[in-house]
Amino acid sequence: MIRVAGIERPWHAGMTVADVLKEIGDEADACPVVRVNDHYVSRPNFDQTNIPDNAQIFLIPMIAGG
Repeated sequence: MIRVAGIERPWHAGMTVADVLKEIGDEADACPVVRVNDHYVSRPNFDQTNIPDNAQIFLIPMIAGG
């Protein structure tokens, strides 16, 4: 199991950040960065960053300011 934004989700070997975000859907579109445990991962690395079992994943949305 992994925990994504506080919700438990099933985990499988070889799961990447991109896989998790596809499962979440629209909610993940505004997240150019996610935190996997204590490591920050940016969008260009989503496909090659594996998720370990029991990971906690935090969605970090883009916030516009001015």
